[in-house]
Amino acid sequence: MKMTTSNKLFKLPAKLKTTIYLLTATGLTFHAATNRSDSLPFSNTIRTAFEGVVRSSRAISTIAFTVADYKYSLHGLPTGSEDYLHELSEVHLRSASRILKLCETNKGFYIKAGQFVAAMRQVPEEYSSTLSSLQDQVIPCDFKEIKQVLTSNLGQDLFKIFISLDEQPIAAASIAQVHRAILRDNHEVAIKVQYPGLEHKMRLDTAIMSFLSTSIAWQGCASSSWFAWDKWSFSPSTGLSGWYQNSQGLFLWNLFSKVNGKVVAFVSRVSTDFIQEAKNSERTAENFRNNDVVRVPQVFWDFTTSQVLTMEFCLGCKVDDLKVLKEIKVNPIKVAKALVEVFAEMIFVHGFVHGDPHPGNILVSPEGQNGFSLVLLDHGTYRTLDEAFRVNYCQLWKALILLDSNKIQHLGEQFGVGKYSIYFPLIFTGRTINSKSVLGTGMSVEEKRQLKHDLNSLKFEDISSFMESLPPNFLSILRTDGLLRSIIRRLDAPQRIRLLAYAKYALYGLSPKLNPKSDFAVKAMYYRFKAMASYLQLKLVLETLELLSWIGKAKQFVLALLRKITGISTSFLTVSLTGTVQH
Repeated sequence: MKMTTSNKLFKLPAKLKTTIYLLTATGLTFHAATNRSDSLPFSNTIRTAFEGVVRSSRAISTIAFTVADYKYSLHGLPTGSEDYLHELSEVHLRSASRILKLCETNKGFYIKAGQFVAAMRQVPEEYSSTLSSLQDQVIPCDFKEIKQVLTSNLGQDLFKIFISLDEQPIAAASIAQVHRAILRDNHEVAIKVQYPGLEHKMRLDTAIMSFLSTSIAWQGCASSSWFAWDKWSFSPSTGLSGWYQNSQGLFLWNLFSKVNGKVVAFVSRVSTDFIQEAKNSERTAENFRNNDVVRVPQVFWDFTTSQVLTMEFCLGCKVDDLKVLKEIKVNPIKVAKALVEVFAEMIFVHGFVHGDPHPGNILVSPEGQNGFSLVLLDHGTYRTLDEAFRVNYCQLWKALILLDSNKIQHLGEQFGVGKYSIYFPLIFTGRTINSKSVLGTGMSVEEKRQLKHDLNSLKFEDISSFMESLPPNFLSILRTDGLLRSIIRRLDAPQRIRLLAYAKYALYGLSPKLNPKSDFAVKAMYYRFKAMASYLQLKLVLETLELLSWIGKAKQFVLALLRKITGISTSFLTVSLTGTVQH
């Protein structure tokens, strides 16, 4: 898609300007009053309050202008017309550029949010392409400030630690930037250095975004009247998130505030402590110690603090970089399969889940027994699933595969979502709860029609109620699963890969957990064999359903062909008989 910046001058009506100023003024008062910290010196408190004023007003004005841009630029244009679609693309691009500038300026929390949006499958190309730079190409911090963080954490004389230290970062993202260095013992390392003053800004940003979501809802921007679900896209690769709204462009902020709000707040709270990140890294390395595909960089603890993380340097390309994968002769389908199996094992077996698997955090290295390996980076954000949730989630996926609607609704009660459990199949597999279509294929025309009718009857409050009823564990998994599906799609891999991997590891997760120190190897092999047998049974069910579906389609094709041949034969016979009579 060719994207050009529109020269159209966008002006706000006086009434809307007043609204924006009111929102901004409210934001200034709110943050000046609520972000003072008694644990900070008075001068720092003043500075923090001032930063809150600036950052909140910048965020509020950006979002308000974006909302207004959609509303007034598309006003009066016939939906779906050539002029409408052209203008919509221009508004998408202007808005994406506006939001990119906001994220790069405010940094921290905002970049995390931008990374999430860039990795989403259903956002327009203008958003995903514009915001993708936030994954590892954020405008870096000046090295003088980075050096101050290094010396305050590792000591004043850095030459006693490093033979060399590159001042130019190899990556810069939401909370830190990474510099390449060589230790005195000749180990090549990557040093992740946290941005100065990050912790206070992250706490502040969480409050700002919470206020911002409330403000937008108060203005009516997030009310049901703003959401015209007039364009639907159903496919097994997208599920519920595959349906999207294209007339006002507010899907982004609705999704952010309702689905991602709690998750991003969790990200902001946890990922600022590099000691915890290093521990998460080592725990993941231990979980996958017998997996030849997974590689987790080694942590150098002597040079690691809460603000500086020193780890093994690993070469590799971003997991969705098809051009480089082709150059190093690595099959993208195999990469997708390995990736989804690694995260399926995290979710269903270990219950310890990487919470931010965007492409910048997963590298493909040409080294490994299978011709490549997956390098997992950025272990600051993890979710530990409680055992009851993990088991129920395994049961949910088993029920989804077996089309057990009663079990799905029963598990919905366990998860606390009640009647909304009927949408679980739609969210995860792209089917309705009573669907008879083969898992991994699209819905029938009748199913689409009925589903569109059902969803159109939903109010915004229903969607909000559903999202708010989901437990934090579920929200974290939804986010991780959404990012994985985005990567799988970009690798041109079939949806079937994800479904089969989730089925396999859900069954592994339901097997009794063994203690390697006390349980016999025979016992371990028995449970492993039992889980594999159950998986093969499920796979056979899928293969059978797919075969029956193929036979049904083949039958319809043959019947249509016969009708066509019969019609041609009848026409030919009629012409022949007519000619005979005339003679």
